[in-house]
Amino acid sequence: MKHLIRTDDFTVKEIEDIFADARKFSDGKFDRILQDKIVITLFFENSTRTKSSFEIAAKRLGAEMVHLDVTKSSTKKGETLVDTAMNLDAMNPHAIIVRHQNSGVPKILSKYTKSAIINAGDGAHAHPTQALLDLFTLKEHFGDVRDKKIAIVGDIKNSRVANSNIELLTRFGMEVILVAPPHFLPKTTLRTTHFLKEIIDEVDAIMSLRTQTERHSSQSYASLKDYASDFCITTELVGDRDIILLHPGPVHRNIDICDALLADERCKVLEQVTNGVSIRMAVLKKLIHNV
Repeated sequence: MKHLIRTDDFTVKEIEDIFADARKFSDGKFDRILQDKIVITLFFENSTRTKSSFEIAAKRLGAEMVHLDVTKSSTKKGETLVDTAMNLDAMNPHAIIVRHQNSGVPKILSKYTKSAIINAGDGAHAHPTQALLDLFTLKEHFGDVRDKKIAIVGDIKNSRVANSNIELLTRFGMEVILVAPPHFLPKTTLRTTHFLKEIIDEVDAIMSLRTQTERHSSQSYASLKDYASDFCITTELVGDRDIILLHPGPVHRNIDICDALLADERCKVLEQVTNGVSIRMAVLKKLIHNV
């Protein structure tokens, strides 16, 4: 059984095939190819877009969804995560979609299940379907993304979205520039800067990230407004430049991106959400269609 734990679990060819399927699905060309398949969602962290997106994706292809409410599950009685996964797996679902606050949990569970494990975000480690939909959105806009430059801005060190995108976008030939205050930058060989203005004239896209306050061991800024004064993507900064804007959500308005740019046609945030359903349909097809 193949799992999706990280973006590098799929080859370039496999990803291009997923994108080809996603384009067909976006055009409404799909059948109920996952009829009689069962998909379980196991979310230990809050989610709006990812959970709903997976559920809509599965239902559009005819799969049955089972949502495990972890607040009422046996993990609250002391059952280990591995035992929970093994018991769910014994019911013979075809996929288990896992989100957890701790890095590495989906990988561990994949060693104990016959079902396909799909990582819907684990700690600050990885969020592969988000990166896939981000790359898909970029490719739909630019066509060939090779040699395009993208700035990833914000709390990069604590971002699973950033980790997955760095691996995936560089593999497809994009130059990734990291923009953040020093304490939000990871150790990296990529180009970095603390000032958006330094690179604004050379990038083709900007990906803004939410400040992951829940993963901070101590307060980094006196307030989010202080952070926004340096790193919010504003109309004054972008001007009339031909730059597209992405954000994985949830967006902190006027902290991550200003209201005016969120309403600008260059902003692809809602397009990302739409593409996320098609990408997750394609991922489910790849992993469980012929199981």
